[in-house]
Amino acid sequence: MIIGCPKEIKVHEYRVGLTPNSVSEYVAAGHKVLIENNAGAAIGFSNQDYERAGASIVDKKKLFESSDMIIKIKEPQESEYKILKENTILYTYLHLAADKNLTSILLEKNITAVAYETIKVKGILPCLAPMSSIAGRLAVLEASKYIQKGFGGNGTLLSGVPGVPNGKVVIIGGGVVGLNAAQIAIGIGASVTILDIDTAKLAYIDQIFNMRIHTLYSQRKNLLEAISQADVIIGAILIPGAKAPKLIKKEDLAYIKKGSILVDVAIDQGGCFETSKPTTHSDPIYEIDGILHYCVANMPGAVAKTSTLALNDSTLNFGLAIANLGIREAALQNEGIMEGINIIDGRCTYKGVSDAFNISYTPIKSIIT
Repeated sequence: MIIGCPKEIKVHEYRVGLTPNSVSEYVAAGHKVLIENNAGAAIGFSNQDYERAGASIVDKKKLFESSDMIIKIKEPQESEYKILKENTILYTYLHLAADKNLTSILLEKNITAVAYETIKVKGILPCLAPMSSIAGRLAVLEASKYIQKGFGGNGTLLSGVPGVPNGKVVIIGGGVVGLNAAQIAIGIGASVTILDIDTAKLAYIDQIFNMRIHTLYSQRKNLLEAISQADVIIGAILIPGAKAPKLIKKEDLAYIKKGSILVDVAIDQGGCFETSKPTTHSDPIYEIDGILHYCVANMPGAVAKTSTLALNDSTLNFGLAIANLGIREAALQNEGIMEGINIIDGRCTYKGVSDAFNISYTPIKSIIT
């Protein structure tokens, strides 16, 4: 199979789909790898590094024309739609439930779309977990920066100082993002509250943090009470492959202290705050009704080298299976790949995506088997 890895073009996206070490693995398995010129240069992977690993350096047009499988980090951008070749396998983060235009293009071009974020093995999302860990940790670090007065925040130091109260961080969702956000927030000395609808998960959080975190069942009354006291509110909701629910409405901003900050880690899935809209690393925050919003759609791109290395560790074996066996046999042999297929043969095979746009849904097993 010919594997292509293009340079990312999303604003301030410096990650790359394949490291030189990953290229070596594909080449050793008998595949040809094409890398776009300077695809990894921003994080220290030179063209020469890729060539030593066995790849060929090409321009973007040739890469898309020649490749059987495209391995990326982010979903194709609009300028890339026209060069997507029909019947290609696309292996990347897709978040299709928040992007009707891209969904339509992939269906029209008969692209086989395998989404990192919906690959699931025994209840775990192995290709999403490393980026969720990074995004959760960054959520607190970025909030601690932008809550500073110079950025329009309320001027709270989350750690506090002796004799002065520490800042209050409220995290909505106790999954991978939430736990990592809590770890950093506790580490810098903030007061932390986590809300979730899973009482067993809340009990687990109590145990692992030795009851240093306040846990609340996520119901409307508890949510409004928690956000009314918060300096930082982190939205860490995930429904794999589907749009995130809007848990904080626009009218709820009236309950929140002026100068507090909302960090919407679910923005790739449409966001879990009604007032959220995607932002970039070059212009990350905006203000509504005196409340700051941080809604960067590719948060891990800020630490691109760490993110690339962590992601390749998780995506390599699935990608190799697809390349070695072909998509159908790989899906039959690997439940994670089966779950990861969102579109194939011009049909939508992921329920969360079909529900988002009210389009026809075809169970993947009815196609593969």
